[in-house]
Amino acid sequence: MNGKRDYYEVLGIDRSAPPGEIKRAYRRLARLHHPDVNPGDNEAEERFKQATEAYEVLSDPERRRQYDLYGEAGGPVVPDFGFGGISDLFETFFGPLRTGRPRPEDLRGADLRLDLEITLEEAALGADKVTRVNRLVTCSECSGKGARAGSGPIVCPACGGQGSIRRTSGVFGVQFTSVSTCERCQGEGRVISDPCPSCQGKGRLRKVEQLKVHIPPGADSGHRLRLEGEGDAGLRGAPAGDLYVYIHLLPHKIFERRGTEIICEVPLPFSIAALGGKIRVPTLQGEEELYIPAGTQTGSTFRLRGKGLPQPGGHSRGDEHLLVKITIPARLTAKQRQLLRQFAESEGEIAEDEKGLLDRVKDALSGD
Repeated sequence: MNGKRDYYEVLGIDRSAPPGEIKRAYRRLARLHHPDVNPGDNEAEERFKQATEAYEVLSDPERRRQYDLYGEAGGPVVPDFGFGGISDLFETFFGPLRTGRPRPEDLRGADLRLDLEITLEEAALGADKVTRVNRLVTCSECSGKGARAGSGPIVCPACGGQGSIRRTSGVFGVQFTSVSTCERCQGEGRVISDPCPSCQGKGRLRKVEQLKVHIPPGADSGHRLRLEGEGDAGLRGAPAGDLYVYIHLLPHKIFERRGTEIICEVPLPFSIAALGGKIRVPTLQGEEELYIPAGTQTGSTFRLRGKGLPQPGGHSRGDEHLLVKITIPARLTAKQRQLLRQFAESEGEIAEDEKGLLDRVKDALSGD
């Protein structure tokens, strides 16, 4: 390699390094050894030249391939200081280039996030909820212009109304001119000389406002609603941002949600379980009558079609599933105990004591 150091060694990288790693390594060395950073340091200047030469070869796929095969750069290297172009050079030493006046999207208000809790009933039927939003609103006193009434903006004294600042710097005797957005006027070319006393020239104020949010039927935790234009107000008449509402479903005391289906555990008197009959059961729309057939066991399930939750954006609804659990009274009257003894005798079971009888009844009704 004609006595030159290995290019990978110069940049301090492995021979399998991807292009991004090569670029980062060069930028680091360029910042460290650039002559403008080390005036009069010949050794630093030489390191900078070596790093630039190495980068010029290794950043070009074909030249890198030739170098890896033959150990040669594939022709003389003419440094252009790399970085993928002159704009990258300025970005390294002078910061990112920002030129021109602000784009409309730069003046647009910021998007906001709101977390909102809803009940299962609100998710099933839909609801309009009133909540509070902390956001930037257009100043009513200056109508968002930022200037005191009767005054207006003036030409920016820093950039002369151009909205940008030109800077000149020399590298190896070559003069380069960079153009960046004026920090005083943020590229607008005009500044407020007599600011509005309400908003201090910003044109916007922070305010907590009430907002009505419509919850569509079928909403669930993780669903996101986009309210267009309900975010922060834009600058100087630019559009407002959007408000994104994230839904959080509160747990229910009775129902368990599984998609569009709901599960409910229902206590069932053992007399109705044995003889059959009608009971009243809860639904999201109120109580419903349910017929229980004779001989129903604990753990049996019944379905109420269409009593679940709607499919978001659709017309179909899920079902409600009722899981029955037979209940045994904690206390019995003398007559009830007598009747249960007679029942046990008819089944061939003679109770030794009252507690044993109740246990057997519980076992029989639970299916154990």
